Amino acid sequence: MPTLRLTHHAANERWLAQIFDAKAARRGGIVRRAVRDVEREIGRDRLKAEVAGRGFHMIECGGQFVIICRASDLVVHV
Repeated sequence: MPTLRLTHHAANERWLAQIFDAKAARRGGIVRRAVRDVEREIGRDRLKAEVAGRGFHMIECGGQFVIICRASDLVVHV
């Protein structure tokens, strides 16, 4: 039978805060986190809500969430 891992809510919020407290995030750069880590710690929906609330952009590629910590327009070149 699978085990359910319960984590403390405050610890999860600290984990989320650390993402956006990184030097790259504070300078308008890029941060990335493994999808499996996000799903384990806070959940995909919570991260999406935080990114959207800050006006940032996020893409998912190769098992990673890539967060562009800038609220300006995003242009993707192929």
